[in-house]
Amino acid sequence: MASTVGCGLSFGLSSPPKPLKTSTLGTGVTRRMVAVRAEGGAINPEIRKTEDKVVDAVVVTELAKPLTAYCRCWRSGTFPLCDGSHVKHNKATGDNVGPLLLKKQ
Repeated sequence: MASTVGCGLSFGLSSPPKPLKTSTLGTGVTRRMVAVRAEGGAINPEIRKTEDKVVDAVVVTELAKPLTAYCRCWRSGTFPLCDGSHVKHNKATGDNVGPLLLKKQ
């Protein structure tokens, strides 16, 4: 029998995240999804500010896709996957945040 354990994470939000959707899986397990958004200006106040965009790549041997981009700006409509929302955020704030790329080896 499988069980799911949740953990509370704090991201300095002004208010707690609100559930977007609640669904019951065929096993009777309730699954809840929430939206977490960063507020205010820059997401990256000090890391590698001399670079136009901070993008890190990690090589992984067991991935289904050859390349997967994960969001680090907290603005993606497909979070946790990157949808390119960091481009608009970077232009608006002068920030340089970019995705985390997982590459299949």
